[in-house]
Amino acid sequence: MKKLKYCGLTRREDIQQAVALGVDAIGLVFYPPSPRAVSIEQAKQLAQAVPAFTSLVALVVNISDDELMTIAKGVAVDVIQFHGDESPDECQRQGSLVNKRWIKALRIDATRHTPTSILALIREYQMAGASSILLDAYHADKFGGTGERFDWSLIPTDSPLPIILAGGLTPDNVAMTADLPVYALDVSGGIESAKGIKDAHKMAEFAKNANGISANKNASKNC
Repeated sequence: MKKLKYCGLTRREDIQQAVALGVDAIGLVFYPPSPRAVSIEQAKQLAQAVPAFTSLVALVVNISDDELMTIAKGVAVDVIQFHGDESPDECQRQGSLVNKRWIKALRIDATRHTPTSILALIREYQMAGASSILLDAYHADKFGGTGERFDWSLIPTDSPLPIILAGGLTPDNVAMTADLPVYALDVSGGIESAKGIKDAHKMAEFAKNANGISANKNASKNC
């Protein structure tokens, strides 16, 4: 059964809905150019709606040390998601700086990536201490949140790190991920009514279709 992460949440009621559906992780975006970005003060309020045993993930893009430390000190995040151009060494250094587990997003481009080259990158981040790797669609001008899928046939079958799949996932296509060699699914735009505003029906349908488990069965996880 795949883990689920709902990302880019900006409203308390959306987090409460995600938790009621049994989602494993909540992602907050700390990248000001994103329409889904939240401030430190917003994040503090949103974090209060995340119960124990649900991970809170901070998505950052090429962030400075000072900014990262401000987030880590001000918001009770569990995991840092590096979603920019950060090298393995940079991820390791900044993760250690705030004493947090971290994951790295790789933006996959079929014109320059192969399963072998992706596997090599994953091994580099594994050696640097990554907890997982996230595979997202490449876009020349955007760091994620594109709503586009990459070629899933490029996903390595023997990754040394658990793979989180992102990019263009929706309630309608999530069932197609059933046999992919991935540990978790990360969705943002596919469950929205507008950027940063989640749609309760789409959230429930995604959770149901992801693993064939009804929302009602998972509702008991809300605590």
